[in-house]
This record gives sequence, structure tokens and C-alpha cells, in this order.
Amino acid sequence: MREIPATWMRGGTSKCWVFDRDVLAVPGRGVDEVLLRLYGSPDPRQVDGVGGATSTTSKAVVLARSDRPGIDVEYTFAQIGIAEGRVDWTSNCGNCSAVVGPYALRRGWVAPTGDVTTVRIDNTNTGQLIVADVPTPGGRVTEEGQDVIPGVAQPGLGVRLWFVDPAGRTTGALLPTGNAVDVVDGVPVTLLDAGAPVVLVPADEVGADGGATPAELDARDDLLRRLDRIRRAAAVRMGLAGSPAEAARATPKLALVSAGHPDRSDLTVRMLSMGRTHPALAITGSVALTAAARTPGTVLSRFTAGEQEVLRLDTPAGVVTTRAGTRDGLLAIGVTRTTRRIGDATLVLPDDANVPTTPVAAPAA
Repeated sequence: MREIPATWMRGGTSKCWVFDRDVLAVPGRGVDEVLLRLYGSPDPRQVDGVGGATSTTSKAVVLARSDRPGIDVEYTFAQIGIAEGRVDWTSNCGNCSAVVGPYALRRGWVAPTGDVTTVRIDNTNTGQLIVADVPTPGGRVTEEGQDVIPGVAQPGLGVRLWFVDPAGRTTGALLPTGNAVDVVDGVPVTLLDAGAPVVLVPADEVGADGGATPAELDARDDLLRRLDRIRRAAAVRMGLAGSPAEAARATPKLALVSAGHPDRSDLTVRMLSMGRTHPALAITGSVALTAAARTPGTVLSRFTAGEQEVLRLDTPAGVVTTRAGTRDGLLAIGVTRTTRRIGDATLVLPDDANVPTTPVAAPAA
């Protein structure tokens, strides 16, 4: 067996295991195989590994100190399949992005500078530059803070993430089809790439209640099947897959959108992740929604006021606020996430055969 050091961290409303890139280089075994075995996949319970058996808790952050000018950390995100024996590398996780700056400071890869230290991060999945403003009061590295965000019961260290010039990082264009609105499966949608490729679907166009709870939406198998059909067809139109069957589970994401509540929000959103409704909001999705709200003619036009600097997004966990600004003279979309180091661990990788790749059914109770 082999021992692999890792750090367990919460970033925003997700949890992830953080690895230095070189520790996953195991002779004779691919990185995908190593991660699947460590997480206990494929198994809907991930009972023989460190996975959390949900899409928001079966994630890996792979980091390396960078020697490239203008970049401090190279960051690769992996979504670990649960019942499927697959690792999806096609997208980034905005929530998990929040752990990168504090981890780099703790490791000494970046030296603190004043009350706030800027950490420049290259997300290798998408080529996205993320600028993280991390609190370092008095020039000291700290892991504690009193910031609170929707969807997390306890306070944490608040990190402001700026997604710099986010348009087209995966497909090459903000609107991959060239259209502000496309009709997919009879539904008017916006196919947009900013932060991550996202399919924006007006909730009322598919007979959904835009303010429904995740449990209520997930109970509608007919709706989930239709949304997945739309998502897969959209992947083809966006150039992300050759056929609907080849579309990745994590990319593109899909968001149901509807009007906000004037007293507290501009837009209501329910985002799907890995086929289920996200309990809060994928932060890369919030970047896409902010970019869409600033783009004339998208399906958000009937809900939002155009190029507003602040956008308030009503999610199942509460209101997430994004801000449009500039970094390095370029459009940047900012959002604050909290983070906390939960623990450091040594994970044991057994010397057994390759992991199976076929889905494993849940056992009887």
C-alpha cells in the first residue's frame, strides 16, 4: 500500500480533498485510478473511501506551486464520480477555488503582504485566471475569520475571488453558438460560457416552479430527464461533445432561472450538478449568470436590468451576491466565499487491482 498526504477543506458550500500534484503520481497507476480508489468509487455510498457520496463533497483540488510569471499557483479541479467509475476534469469548481489561496499561504508558496494578500491562480481546466484576495491581518497568515455566507452554518475566512475576463474560457466565445437565445428541445435557452459553460433555462418554459426546493425538483423524474436531454443537446451545439451521449456529466451545467424577489434579489436560480439540484449554487455558475445578465437579449433579459454592477441571486441556501469590476484592466466578476481547513490526513492507497468502471447499485438497507 502507499500513503498519500492530503488536506480536507471546505470551500464555500463544497468540501474537497486537496493534494499537491506530485503525490498523485503513483508508478503504474493513472491519476484517475488513484482518485477513484481513494474516494471509494464507483459506489453510491463511497463507503470504502473518503468521498462524501454527494456531488458537492466528492471533489479533488490538485495544486502545484507555479514558476510562471504572474501566476502563483496552478490549480486543477476534479469531480469524482460516485456511482460511476469516472473522473471529470472538464470544468472548474468555483467554491473549491476559495481554498487555493489560503492553502498556498499556509504552505509558504506565497508570502503575506499587508492586511490582504493577492494570490494569482491559473485554473488549468479552463485557462481561467482567478485572483484571490485573502485576509492576512497585519501581514500574518490566518485560517480563521468571521465571515458568513448562505448555505454554511458556521463563519469562516472570507476570500474574495475575481474571475478575470471569464468569457469563452472553454469554448472560445461567450455565446458559443453566436446567439443570445437558441431553441433546444422546443425551449428557448441561452448557451453561455463564462466561468463555466452553462445552459440557462427559464423555469416556466419547462413547467417548473423556479422557487421550488431541491428535494421538490429532484422528485420530478420527468423534469430531470427533460433537463438532461436539453443539457446534452446543448453540449453538442456548444461544441463540447460530438453527440448527446458523449456529453460529460459535469459540463455544461444547467440553471433554471426565474424572477427574483424585489425586496431581496434580482434573479432566482436553481442549478443542476451531476444530474441533481445543487443545494446552493455553483460559483462558476454565478459567474456565468452575471455575464448573461450583462449581455443583451439573453433569457435573463426579462428578469434583470442589464449591466448592473451588483447581482443578487436567490438560491436554495440564500442570496448570493456577485459584483462586476475590473482586474488588470479587464472585466472581472467577483464573489466572496468562506473557507476552512478541516484537517490534515494520510490517505492509504491499497495495492489492489484496478477499480471497476461500471456503476455499482446501492445495497439494500
